[in-house]
Amino acid sequence: MLWTLLGIFAGGLALNLTPCVYPMIPITVSFFGGRAAQEKPSQIKLVAHGLCYLMGLVLTNSVLGVVAALTGGLMGAMLQNPIVLTVIAGVLILFATSLFGLWELRLPGALNQIAGKSFSGYLGSLFMGLTLGVVAAPCIGPFVLGLLTWVASVGDPWLGFLVFFTLSLGLGLPLFVLAIFSGQLQHLPRAGGWMIWVRKLMGWVLVGMAVYFIRPIIPGGLKIALPVAVAIAAGLHLGWIDKSQASSKIFPWLKTIAGTICLVFASFWVTSWAIQGPGVSWNTYSEQLLQDAVTQNKPVIIDFYAEWCTPCREFEEIVFHHPDVVRQGKEDFIMVKVDVTQGGNPFHEQLLKQYDVKGVPTIIFLDAMGTERADLRLVDFLPPNKFLVNMSSVRQ
Repeated sequence: MLWTLLGIFAGGLALNLTPCVYPMIPITVSFFGGRAAQEKPSQIKLVAHGLCYLMGLVLTNSVLGVVAALTGGLMGAMLQNPIVLTVIAGVLILFATSLFGLWELRLPGALNQIAGKSFSGYLGSLFMGLTLGVVAAPCIGPFVLGLLTWVASVGDPWLGFLVFFTLSLGLGLPLFVLAIFSGQLQHLPRAGGWMIWVRKLMGWVLVGMAVYFIRPIIPGGLKIALPVAVAIAAGLHLGWIDKSQASSKIFPWLKTIAGTICLVFASFWVTSWAIQGPGVSWNTYSEQLLQDAVTQNKPVIIDFYAEWCTPCREFEEIVFHHPDVVRQGKEDFIMVKVDVTQGGNPFHEQLLKQYDVKGVPTIIFLDAMGTERADLRLVDFLPPNKFLVNMSSVRQ
């Protein structure tokens, strides 16, 4: 989670370099610079105004995150439907084409005028922060939509608040610093083609998120081939095909580094898939199978799984392909998988109620007598070494 939040914070920082947010920098500087010239506030008051500005931005986006998480139950159920997954992926691709410059999302002029209007006092600074999202929507809207969809699929309000609080801090921190040191505008990079390149970078992020949502309903081989193809295409486009230019001598190196990183990720995924050993051999759930396990004096592991669940896929690709887990699962356990990717199956619904499964992933350990070891139940990802400890405990 720490690395995830750091990545989201970095994404918020990067959003400041998109064409729609960058113009907010001189607006911010002029707003606070004008306030400093007229009111001549102390540095403490200027910091307080900057914090109001930052908190306005944080409040707007964090509320969005909480609302998305609170509706996550409905979203989670919808994510079991291939049609919904296809529509979500299509929307993300549509917004990505906007970031690639194929079309523009423009707000009515009246909304921009209201958002850009200055108000006095601390409430004025707060209002400026609250409305920054309106002015920046044409660029950050598609990126934020992807995060909203992810948070909604998780369904945790605290996580929703934390994710968007972190994103907003990243987005607002440079503006906060500029609000305090408003005389430093001359040191900023000049506007140019590099901003268009950053916008295209965000477009490829959305394409990657579209692939993430479409993975559950595509055939097995494409689950690896499609993300690899996107990484290769993004690397070639961002690193060498895109012709955006900038006056800075660092910019060509930045493009090359970004393209190389994408290609390295593609190679890593292909290599990881190629060297992956055999996985656990799963059985379909049946009461007869559980009775046979008691007769054979073998414990049982029941994995409630869904393709659209990220921790479920981590279990499948990491834990259930670990050699020791595979070996012990074959020799000492009866391994059962209940795949609830497609909702509406009455038998699966009955199993969810029977075992009091609130969501996926849920992994249940039954001892050799057929009794659940509730203390070992897993509802989140666990590394292979710790999973092996659970296996050893239930055997004993």
